[in-house]
Amino acid sequence: MFDHDVLIIGAGLAGMRAALVARNNGVDVAVVTKVHPVRSHSNAAQGGINAALTDRGDDWRDHAFDTVKGSDYLGDQDAIEIMCREAGQEVITMEHMGVIFNRDEKGHLGTRAFGGQRQARTFFVADFTGQALLHVLYEQIMKAGVRVYEEWFVLSLVVEDGACSGAVVIEIRTGEIHVIRAKAVILATGGLGRVFEPSTNALICTGDGMGLAYRAGAPLMDMEMVQYHPTTLKGSGVLITEGARGDGAHLLNSEGERFMERYAPSMMELASRDVVSRSEQTEINEGRGVDGCVFLDCRHLGETLIRERLSQIMEIARDFAGVDILTELIPIQPGMHYQMGGVKTDVDGQTSLSGLYAAGEVACVSVHGGNRLGANSLLDTLVFGARAGNHASDAVKDRSHAAAVTDDSATKDRQHIEELLGHDAGGEMFGQIRREMGNDMRDYLGVYRDQRGMEKALSRISEFKERYSRVSVPDKGKTFNTNLLFTLELGFMLDCAETIALSAIERTESRGAHTRTDMPDRDDEQWLRHVLVKQTPDGPQIDYLPVVITQWQPEVRSY
Repeated sequence: MFDHDVLIIGAGLAGMRAALVARNNGVDVAVVTKVHPVRSHSNAAQGGINAALTDRGDDWRDHAFDTVKGSDYLGDQDAIEIMCREAGQEVITMEHMGVIFNRDEKGHLGTRAFGGQRQARTFFVADFTGQALLHVLYEQIMKAGVRVYEEWFVLSLVVEDGACSGAVVIEIRTGEIHVIRAKAVILATGGLGRVFEPSTNALICTGDGMGLAYRAGAPLMDMEMVQYHPTTLKGSGVLITEGARGDGAHLLNSEGERFMERYAPSMMELASRDVVSRSEQTEINEGRGVDGCVFLDCRHLGETLIRERLSQIMEIARDFAGVDILTELIPIQPGMHYQMGGVKTDVDGQTSLSGLYAAGEVACVSVHGGNRLGANSLLDTLVFGARAGNHASDAVKDRSHAAAVTDDSATKDRQHIEELLGHDAGGEMFGQIRREMGNDMRDYLGVYRDQRGMEKALSRISEFKERYSRVSVPDKGKTFNTNLLFTLELGFMLDCAETIALSAIERTESRGAHTRTDMPDRDDEQWLRHVLVKQTPDGPQIDYLPVVITQWQPEVRSY
């Protein structure tokens, strides 16, 4: 058994930011991650990070209003104010740590425009901002001496006397199961993108953290709010950054028309993501697409700008679609990208379960509400990762380890894995279930939804869970048994899928990313509230919380 003051699960931006703050606060910190830290999905964030810097004539209140409006008034405004107020300092802190942001002709930090915002306040490193931030933070946690359990997979959270007191983990290299005892645990495991197919998310984004918290008794909030990104590469779902549109790229239909003029005449291609995704899907559904897609046109931007600021998507389009963006159109379609919902937390990352925190995409502090603004995700990871690390490290200084946590805490997980490995080696494997689930989630809980489709999805998820109970793991070995790991991930994914479907059926309106063709209007009187799902012995339980409103009353949302 291992002991630490603060255990952080996940080594992306939220996890490493939390680890650095907690370590600098003088406590013993460890990070457990199923992949090498710089392989975390924060790597995939391309476009930038938002902040309103006063020396640019910008104001955090303007950023906050754009975020509130972007959320379709479902975001909690107290949390949004904190994020936007602390944004500038986080960007400057990262620059001082060594992030080489792009600069303008005067040598100042450069910005680009991003969707749903009235001012260009997105700071960026070409089109690989997340990667740049991630590598710098990894250097910092190595320098600080943070212990990293690399390629260890978390099986469950340990709960004793009503408090989270550690985690049960499997060391992937050896197959050995261990207990890590901790005075506080911070979930920073990212999203659940692969519950849908296709997705811009890495194959590792399987909702582990949300599943862990849900099984431990913490509620998940706003799970119906699943963001579809407007520009993902047709077929593969690979992300084409919003930075391309921020730098002036156009969306075209089969007739060569900039169709966003019909849907968002003021903001055009830089309307909020849910608006642009719905507009694209409408064009496709009404026959103005080509083979299920529309097009992104970068040709007029010029080779110099593209090579300097959009080099990664130039390579992606060439390698995955055989397209030269200097001379050809990029075939794109809306694709699952981000989960606005997650483990319910307060502004310090605390969940309802004592000792358990969450930050980043796994969490729902509700700064994104019904629709996240592009480039607010990296900001969310840093601001609330730091806040969770700070609060958790303060909280544990006078706290002792739970004496009841021993190696016996892993008994149930050992039994579960033995049961999985004991199933008939010739039975159904995880892959078929995972593919069918992903396709159903896309078909019934994608850009457009209705009651019949959502109920069909929920019924299918029940079928998948029943099939999962008999799933086969042919590889019986211990060393790097990825067959076993992928099967365990599927269990978390099915729990997440169920909460998404239940929450979506519950919300009888259209708001943000949750667009129902059978109930197309927003209903502030009934639904200016969050939907929570909690696991109980009697099955999932639905509850509600009011939206926190401080300064901005809901208005008609248009771009």
